[in-house]
Amino acid sequence: MLKAPITALFDEYYSSHQHPINRLTHKVAIPVIVLHIVTMLDWVKLVALPVLPGGVLTLGMVVWALAAIWYLRADVKLGLVVVAFMAACFPLGRMMPVWSVVAIAAFGWLIQLAGHSVWEKKSPSFLTNLVHALVGPLFFVAVLFGDYVLKPQPQNATPARA
Repeated sequence: MLKAPITALFDEYYSSHQHPINRLTHKVAIPVIVLHIVTMLDWVKLVALPVLPGGVLTLGMVVWALAAIWYLRADVKLGLVVVAFMAACFPLGRMMPVWSVVAIAAFGWLIQLAGHSVWEKKSPSFLTNLVHALVGPLFFVAVLFGDYVLKPQPQNATPARA
């Protein structure tokens, strides 16, 4: 059972993701975007710490830890999945050439923005509520696991068009 605040965030997020093609683009784009963000933030070295893998604390590690706190407070089970995926992005991103990270960043953002402009006809929800940048990955994990069931929205509440 999801907590009321996260259910409210999911309901708000879902209102901007009514078109099935838009949701499909997000299922592709969100993991790719998370990968590129974690990878690019991992490029920013903050301080040498021999106890860490690679011996350096990176901005990616700091952001990952802060995001982990938010995700785990929102929902432990779903948060663990998102946090584990983000953690897996570190070694994967370190194996990728810079050009490929930049290419997947462009691909991820273009496909997500196409979902909103071509199918949803509504701007991405994180442009009006920055928290939705964190909600997106958790939302799609919740839908995948059946913890959040997509309910049809009233037609007059959403400007989504085919």
